[in-house]
Amino acid sequence: MTELSLRRSTNSPGRVRTVVKHASLILIALIMLYPVLWMVVSSLRPNNEIFRSPGLELDGLQVHNYTDGWTALSSPFGHYLLNSAIVVLGAIIGNLVSCSMAAYAFARLEFTGKRWWFAIMLGTIMLPIHVIIVPQYIMFSQVGWVNTFLPLIVPKMLATDAFFVFLMVQFIRGLPRELDEAARIDGAGHPRIFLRIILPLMLPALATTTIFTFIWTWNDFFSQLIYLTDPNMYTVPVALRSFVDSTVDSSWGSMFAMSVVSLVPIFLAFLIGQRYLVKGIATTGIK
Repeated sequence: MTELSLRRSTNSPGRVRTVVKHASLILIALIMLYPVLWMVVSSLRPNNEIFRSPGLELDGLQVHNYTDGWTALSSPFGHYLLNSAIVVLGAIIGNLVSCSMAAYAFARLEFTGKRWWFAIMLGTIMLPIHVIIVPQYIMFSQVGWVNTFLPLIVPKMLATDAFFVFLMVQFIRGLPRELDEAARIDGAGHPRIFLRIILPLMLPALATTTIFTFIWTWNDFFSQLIYLTDPNMYTVPVALRSFVDSTVDSSWGSMFAMSVVSLVPIFLAFLIGQRYLVKGIATTGIK
């Protein structure tokens, strides 16, 4: 009995630390989730009660906020969801194709100034979008691309997202070069090595790029607000801004309701791709 009591007393501090750690994590998670929960609750409240209480209690369910919000703007909200889907799909395809090819070139090819070009590419990560948005807008305006989805999609096809290039470069560098050499002995060139050997092994990195591109493009407000001025071309973030008007009463309930709807695709994308996201980051040397 004495030995058993000693073991229990020895394990007690460890159990207490575990309980405290888990309780702290749960508390932090609730604090971080509170704004989202408040938004969901507010989407079910009348407009005159949304800002009266910061709590999460509900006196009744105002489901009409969802039906009113869906048809409140000049087009049904599904139209703006479709616009965002087009932009997101183009951005994902552009990043997957261009960034993977650029990463293969930096990781496997030898060319003059390779290290300098790679350093310049990494340096663009520190360049804020506000620095380049004015010359980009002037250029796209001169070619007549304003009020189209092209300024939001075409740059993605030119490997402009240096973060994804770097992520894929790190992943390719982790693949054994013996695979390339074996394929080269069989007569394969760089295009065949890239398509048949490297690309299939890059699935975790490609999945990570897809998820991040989806989330960042879907939530992008600044660029889409700059280039899209026609209400028929609005994407979800810009359409949500239309619910708020400084001159009249804003439809807060409808805006929160449509915000909840716009969060569903992001939640599903993260839920489905979480395993690939963790694996892709863990296998690229980014800790």
